Amino acid sequence: MTDLNTLTIAAARDGLKKGDFTSAELTEACLTAIDAADALGAFVHKTPEKAMEQAKSADARGEGGALNGIPLGIKDLFCVRGVDSQAASRILEGFRPEYESTVTTKLWASGAVMLGKLNMDEFAMGSSNESSVYGDAVNPWKVDDRKLTPGGSSGGSATAVAADLCLGATGTDTGGSIRQPAAFTGITGLKPTYGRCSRFGIVAFASSLDQAGPMTKDVRDAAILLREMAGHDPLDSTSVDIAVPDFEAALTGDIKGKTIGLPKEYRVDGMPEEIDRLWSEGRQMLVDAGAKVVDVSLPHTKYALPTYYVIAPAEASSNLARYDGVRFGRRAVPDQGDGVTEMYEKTRAEGFGDEVKRRIMVGTYVLSAGFYDAYYNRARKVRTLIKRDFDEVFAQGVDAILTPTTPSAAFGLGEMAHADPVQMYLNDVFTVTVNLAGLPGISVPTGQGATGLPLGLQLIGRPFEEGDLLNVAYALERAAGFVAKPDRWW
Repeated sequence: MTDLNTLTIAAARDGLKKGDFTSAELTEACLTAIDAADALGAFVHKTPEKAMEQAKSADARGEGGALNGIPLGIKDLFCVRGVDSQAASRILEGFRPEYESTVTTKLWASGAVMLGKLNMDEFAMGSSNESSVYGDAVNPWKVDDRKLTPGGSSGGSATAVAADLCLGATGTDTGGSIRQPAAFTGITGLKPTYGRCSRFGIVAFASSLDQAGPMTKDVRDAAILLREMAGHDPLDSTSVDIAVPDFEAALTGDIKGKTIGLPKEYRVDGMPEEIDRLWSEGRQMLVDAGAKVVDVSLPHTKYALPTYYVIAPAEASSNLARYDGVRFGRRAVPDQGDGVTEMYEKTRAEGFGDEVKRRIMVGTYVLSAGFYDAYYNRARKVRTLIKRDFDEVFAQGVDAILTPTTPSAAFGLGEMAHADPVQMYLNDVFTVTVNLAGLPGISVPTGQGATGLPLGLQLIGRPFEEGDLLNVAYALERAAGFVAKPDRWW
């Protein structure tokens, strides 16, 4: 079998158990696909030796964990012992951690195989994967002569899964960085409740918003992968000590009696007709599956983007202060007579890209003495109101909320890079509220636009009820019947 890399995690798991193929064969198929896909820019640190070693160990074990022998890609934000972990930034050039992130520790304990590190926006700051030191990741979907963005910041993860370079991948989501690229590439992306997955060993962007999650070929795979990524971790003070259920067992597809909310505030001005139509079709799919759909109001939604773009840069400014060229990473070569201050300044000027510098400056500004109350404190108060909006909707008996994932299909690389940065930030208009409120959200591919590009719908769930959320997503996935794949051009 030469197309083993096209399998889902569930199908590969079953095939391995039956002895239809080995993990070594499965891994070899993925490594071959990766080597033939350099044009996509998805894998930036390949680890074939490590992969084959883990695959052979999985075969020797026979019965192992839930992911025994399953090849995965790891976003470059996750620290993996002895493997380059750069967060796609020049300032971390050559950094090979001596420790392992909790999420990847759990994956290896479950028997997963590491194929390599995946491209992303620098320090996870971006919506198009164009701020990476490695260069752009490219969407495997192509409808004309343009190269399209896979979205960001988990663009490499989305590309790798959509192009069948791996069976699943890890992503992180601070304002939509799992869900938006999932929608752009026609895959499933799940952002769990804040605190469900440990942040230990994941390079920090905005600590009160960051959350790791799975990026997979379908909803069942997301359920399987999330169970192995999740769990309490004493090394992360924000990790919640709550049982991790069998998410896959929750996938009955029965949503009769469930109440789904449609927030009127998400019907934004200028929404493309194809996005509006997809949302209406998704509503009807859930009604046909037996759910009750009601209109709801999230009145503070209009303040979400400005709130996010105060809080996230403020936390980034604080987190990125540690990159000074002294203890690890890149250090600039000082000129004759330079002191330590000049060395810091040159290191940070050389090491950080434009988007990261922009956010550091914004964050430092809103935290400065004269503006702290006017910006940062006010944003924190509005964040509380945004969370309260969701709490009130869920208190009315709503089980999940249905919205578009993105305001458009994938756009061309370079088309927004030099425009007003705010235009790029608007890509997060439907996703940032979920991070501000700490809720779980999932993007499910449900259709294609006029040009044939994939489009996704987002479901937002109650805190720590990912099982219910995944089941509604499973029902939506079955109703939509999305099976389209990109034509192989790379």
